[in-house]
Amino acid sequence: MSGILDGKRILITGVLMESSIAFHTARLAQEQGAEVILTAWPRPSLTERIAKKLPKPVKVIELDVTNDEHLARLEGLVRDELGGLDGVVHSIGFAPQDALGGNFLNTPFESVATAMHVSAFSLKSLTMACKPLFPAEGAAVVGLTFDAQFAWPQYDWMGPAKAALEATSRYLARDLGKENIRCNLVSAGPIGSMAAKSIPGFSELADVWNSRSMLEWDMSDPEPTGKGVVALLSDWFPKTTGEIVHVDGGLHAMGA
Repeated sequence: MSGILDGKRILITGVLMESSIAFHTARLAQEQGAEVILTAWPRPSLTERIAKKLPKPVKVIELDVTNDEHLARLEGLVRDELGGLDGVVHSIGFAPQDALGGNFLNTPFESVATAMHVSAFSLKSLTMACKPLFPAEGAAVVGLTFDAQFAWPQYDWMGPAKAALEATSRYLARDLGKENIRCNLVSAGPIGSMAAKSIPGFSELADVWNSRSMLEWDMSDPEPTGKGVVALLSDWFPKTTGEIVHVDGGLHAMGA
């Protein structure tokens, strides 16, 4: 039986832990027939070690999405390995510690700028760096967000950064649609990833799901989110773009 990503070549960022959404996306993509290549920053050796737990061997490329030289060389490195790309997964987010954990009113602009650059602008940077690798029939770009409709406990400037990411995805969808490049996001519920562990007081935020999620939410299980990403990478959503698909147990639709 063939997989929904048979013949697809997919670049995936953000594989830092086996418990991460990005790792499970890479595993599911391989299981569904894709050739996968990973990027890593700031410790490629860590990603290389985690990548050994994937079903098939993968190449890991060092990529700092805020570094123009890294972005410029990405095309050549990927082309040498895979020949081209049919999909890209943006699983990148970072904010300095003084931009999180209840410090919203006191965060300096330098830290806000870092959060915006790494977490939002990088979606555009990564997409444009990969665009020459996309075939004429188009490609899929899928990013990960955490619902930016609301102000969350402890999340602080990552909230506005995710709002910027969501807007960036819509504008990319607008400008790249004529080339059949689809740009969508998956809005995930809280997962015990490295990104989550970097947020002071994350458990307070995650506790919201224990009482309000329509479906039982397991913070230790990234697979449902990974499945959402893989579905959007496939040809099963050929006319879906500029969309945010919620994989959060239905919490986004609940009132008080």
